[in-house]
Amino acid sequence: MFTGIVEELGTVAAVEDQGDAIRLTIRASTVLEDAGLGDSIAVNGCCLTVAARDGDTWTADVMQETLDKTSLYGVRPGDRVNLERAVTADKRLGGHIVQGHVDDVGTVLSRTPSEHWEVVEISLPAGLTRYLVDKGSITVDGVSLTVVEAHDERFTVSLIPETLARTTLGTRQPGDRVNLEADILAKHVEKLLAYRSEATGVGSD
Repeated sequence: MFTGIVEELGTVAAVEDQGDAIRLTIRASTVLEDAGLGDSIAVNGCCLTVAARDGDTWTADVMQETLDKTSLYGVRPGDRVNLERAVTADKRLGGHIVQGHVDDVGTVLSRTPSEHWEVVEISLPAGLTRYLVDKGSITVDGVSLTVVEAHDERFTVSLIPETLARTTLGTRQPGDRVNLEADILAKHVEKLLAYRSEATGVGSD
């Protein structure tokens, strides 16, 4: 589990094509301070497992399912990526509960800068529309953000200077793909209400 508070920007050092998977090597520092084999690290919001370590790099295996459903497909050496270690029980929950399981991929539609922040508009896949509400939570490329306005096919977020400087969202341009994870609490509420409706017959003809 993660909180959506990016710890550092890593750099893709190597991408080894394995046909139905890739072996991804990332250069980092902070997330490697206590990382061991088998530990979880979120890369642009995707939970990956440390399979190898060598100095200031670590390697993870990324299977086809992940490549098909996230923006890690097409990643290249030199690309910057958001990194976060799995949260421990003694840490503050600075963002919101994030699983590192990407629901879908959106596209940056526009950026509107202002003096102290920047409004970014992102496309919203149809399957996620029901989970977003104004002032609710959304994870974009592993970054915990507050939804400013939620619409059927798009939403906006406001990025403060800290987020612009310390995450990949500072350089994402219109047309770039970003990983999206909806709030897990909204998904649980939806399922519980569905079971309640089936049990009581509420909403049935």
